[in-house]
Amino acid sequence: MRGWHFQSVDLRGRSSELVDLRASGAVFMGCAFAAGIEDLLRSRGALIFPVLPYLPFNSYRGHLYSAAELFEGISAAEYEAVPDAKIYQWSLQSGRMPSMHATLASAMHDHAISDALDDFLAEQPLPVVGVMGGHDAPRGSEQYAQAAQLGRTLARAGFLVATGGGPGAMEAANVGAYLATYDAGTLEGALLTLGEVPGFRPSVTEWARAAFAVVDAHPEGTQTLGIPTWFYGHEPPNVFATHIAKYFTNALREAVLLDRSRGGIVFLPGAAGTVQEIFQDACENYYAAEGAVVPMILVGRRYWQDEVPVLPLLRKLAAGRSMADHVHVVDSVAEAAQLLRASR
Repeated sequence: MRGWHFQSVDLRGRSSELVDLRASGAVFMGCAFAAGIEDLLRSRGALIFPVLPYLPFNSYRGHLYSAAELFEGISAAEYEAVPDAKIYQWSLQSGRMPSMHATLASAMHDHAISDALDDFLAEQPLPVVGVMGGHDAPRGSEQYAQAAQLGRTLARAGFLVATGGGPGAMEAANVGAYLATYDAGTLEGALLTLGEVPGFRPSVTEWARAAFAVVDAHPEGTQTLGIPTWFYGHEPPNVFATHIAKYFTNALREAVLLDRSRGGIVFLPGAAGTVQEIFQDACENYYAAEGAVVPMILVGRRYWQDEVPVLPLLRKLAAGRSMADHVHVVDSVAEAAQLLRASR
């Protein structure tokens, strides 16, 4: 078994095979064994990472989250009682000086999530397009509707839509993509339903239940991806991402989201977080080899030129480099989708 890695696997029914195989060089992470097998494997040279106790999550999970898992029980209980909220509370309790136990648990969890995300994407034939935008676009607003239309258009054009997995414009892009297999009237009806609970304040519970009502009514949605973080745990993940890669470490989460969006990235109007993502992506493109530059599309010419003047600096950086032809600013989500289709 040299070089074999087992992650969160129940091996209690495989004792005879484990006894017969050479264990030296094998790695077992959070696996379950029959009595005596763990000690035997360790004595034969296997490296075994034990299950870490007293955690509200599995540090070695082998698959991405779903909204149903993170919000389990939301139909009958308040948000504070569901797994997502409990994990966030655990992260707060570890404090600014976390114990080695907490540091190891969160680091192993984030490693497992990255591994599961890459497994998921390896099975996907579709190019991934990232949609970045602020969390404060309320349901029922024009900004929210535009982001939803963008998600729908991209999904129908053959892209896998990925977002930061939170509320606002991120949720809107995910819901538009999720409902892409349904007719346009379905999306319009869903937006009306969601608009009855514009935001996650004052009640995350009611906000989530409104979203699950849409999902329950339309269970055959398109696959979409959300990559949120418990670092911003006061912002709940949206339920329209069918696959959720949720991280403890925000810096890692940001890097993963940008890096995996190889089909291009659309930046909707946003504040500090979105600006950070723009220049983090710009840095990658600035140093990228020709042919490896990912299209950057900023939606809202006036916003990015005058209100939050990112565009002049971005163009200054791009001048004379291979990224120069890949920086775009448009005034509508339809133009953004058209540019991405043309770049395929």
